[in-house]
Amino acid sequence: MSNLVWLSQLQQHRAIAVIRASKLELAKQMALTVAAAGMQLIEITWNSDRAGELISQLRQELPHCTIGTGTLFNVSQLEDAIASGAQFLFTPHVDLAMIKAAVAQDVPIIPGALSPTEIVTAWNYGASCVKVFPVEAMGGANYIKSLQGPLGKIPLIPTGGVNLENAKEFLQAGAIAVGLSSQLFPKHLVTEGNWLAIAEQVQKLIQQIGYFRVKTENFP
Repeated sequence: MSNLVWLSQLQQHRAIAVIRASKLELAKQMALTVAAAGMQLIEITWNSDRAGELISQLRQELPHCTIGTGTLFNVSQLEDAIASGAQFLFTPHVDLAMIKAAVAQDVPIIPGALSPTEIVTAWNYGASCVKVFPVEAMGGANYIKSLQGPLGKIPLIPTGGVNLENAKEFLQAGAIAVGLSSQLFPKHLVTEGNWLAIAEQVQKLIQQIGYFRVKTENFP
């Protein structure tokens, strides 16, 4: 999937469900729930149980969704993720070799960065956009807003501190999309298997951010 297609999907859907689970069956149910509720961008973290196997399954069972992975730490993991069918790749850090490997195979990679220097470095290496993580530690949406002046051409995806209440604020501040994990999947609801309540959480998020549209002229 090209970067242009990936950016178009981010501009349309605005939120990514990040799923991390110790059992494949649980992670699959989480993915099916958010997909049924309307989310189409789903990340299965690579440190989940049999992540590659699950990505392959979801690519078949959820053809209308875009399935990717995250928490990739090295080129070997990245290559395995691509082989499993991952359509986008998140890393918690900036790694030139990983970015080059992803670019060579035309798979969007979103490195994790925090400072302006790290963000620009990732972008210059060829990142499709940059994950700002953990954004909460830097002041949340205000930090994203403060980056827009000098770095407004770089698409940013804040994670680590984004929730149902402030997701809209991050988008208003200039983020192209947001990533949510535990905020979409409260532990007690997952333990209870209350998938209806989780679906309602997702629908609430979609309603809050659905009418926001990024200014496409800001990005290539």
